Amino acid sequence: MNRIIRTVAAIPLALALTWGSAFAQGAAINGEVKKIDESAGKITLKHGPAKSLGMDEPMTMVYRVKDPAMLKQVKVGDKVRFEAEGGDAGYTVTGIQKVK
Repeated sequence: MNRIIRTVAAIPLALALTWGSAFAQGAAINGEVKKIDESAGKITLKHGPAKSLGMDEPMTMVYRVKDPAMLKQVKVGDKVRFEAEGGDAGYTVTGIQKVK
């Protein structure tokens, strides 16, 4: 039983380390939150080039979010670093963190 508890307790740490390294590897995109639509699970981000998405020019776009809880971590006007992936239904933010 203790082994299970230790394993479950280690999961958040492992996720934090994974997120930190993913953002540090340069796949993250710098941007600014322009609008949040919690009911639709979408966020509007103004951002620079997003090489990981094949976007060479800065732009403002509406993205879906993988997890609606991400929308509670940021507010309009926040500077952020985020990761997104493209799919048949458009682009989805898979991770986001506020920067200072």
